[in-house]
Amino acid sequence: MPSPFRFGILSAAFAASLVSAAPAANAAPIAPKVMVITMFGGEAKPWLEARKLDTKVKVPGLSKEYPEVTCDAEGLCVMTTAMGYANAASSVSAVVYSGLFDLRQSYILIAGIAGVDPSDGTLGSAHWARFAVDAGLRHEIDPRQIPADWPDGVIGLGAQKPGEKPKWGSGTEVYKLNENLAEKALVLTSTVELADSDEAKAYRAAYKTAPGNAAPAVSICDTLSTDTYWHGSKTAESMGKWVSLLTDGAGNYCTTQMEDNASLTALQRGADAGLLQFDRIALLRTASNFDREPEGKTAIESLSANSGGFGPATVNAYRVGSKFADAVIGEWTEWQKGIPAK
Repeated sequence: MPSPFRFGILSAAFAASLVSAAPAANAAPIAPKVMVITMFGGEAKPWLEARKLDTKVKVPGLSKEYPEVTCDAEGLCVMTTAMGYANAASSVSAVVYSGLFDLRQSYILIAGIAGVDPSDGTLGSAHWARFAVDAGLRHEIDPRQIPADWPDGVIGLGAQKPGEKPKWGSGTEVYKLNENLAEKALVLTSTVELADSDEAKAYRAAYKTAPGNAAPAVSICDTLSTDTYWHGSKTAESMGKWVSLLTDGAGNYCTTQMEDNASLTALQRGADAGLLQFDRIALLRTASNFDREPEGKTAIESLSANSGGFGPATVNAYRVGSKFADAVIGEWTEWQKGIPAK
């Protein structure tokens, strides 16, 4: 029989958790104009250092590492999910269903770092996404066991060979974001001065063509999500085909990261519940590393290289993301109604 003393401890702990959340819970929900979603401390740091985020809201269900959402008086809030699919979906869901935030008119900005395809970007470059594609929901056969005429071991769920469309799935494999919002974000941020580093300049010179060996810039292309931190030109080629297959040729991934389809699934369910508007989600990824090796290096050498891109990428995710957020907040009368035409 369970000990009454044990129940007493659990009840006390539960009561304490309610007390800690009570001040925010008893107040009117915060209605941010922009809710920024970062994935780990390095991405959140520039926001926390540059903004006066004095309101701190402890949200039950967030990770122990990042238990609070922080907000300023102007209408900006910042949350951090912790890395990977499980953390992203759990943390975003916790905020959406907490009752502590009214997101029905909010713009939601996912802003983090990523790997980049050197044919689409370079270290420090910033990319607004139209599609987010899941690279994990599929069959995969070890390359040492595939038929000789197969290009790789990647097969859609229920398919018989590479290149065939999946026959079944989870419904979370592809998210198409609001392209008008991405285009507007690009217009607002295309002239942002992007950070760079001497190390990044030196490392990108190993790539033979632009934009891989050029200065960072802001663009629109798509993002690929998977918990697995993969690397190398062979896998990258396969990933490109996968994105094209799942988007009927419309998608072209340039960034690769570990959370976005999970975050978007949580947000889509929140939208389905009437708690937010999915067409007000903007997805920004900045390049901290290349997703494949340059000529003359092996994939493992490339994976372990210090490319110098991490610092510029975290700074630029803030510079570009904050330019967008400031535009929304500064012209809220217009943005509240929808994406301004001009």
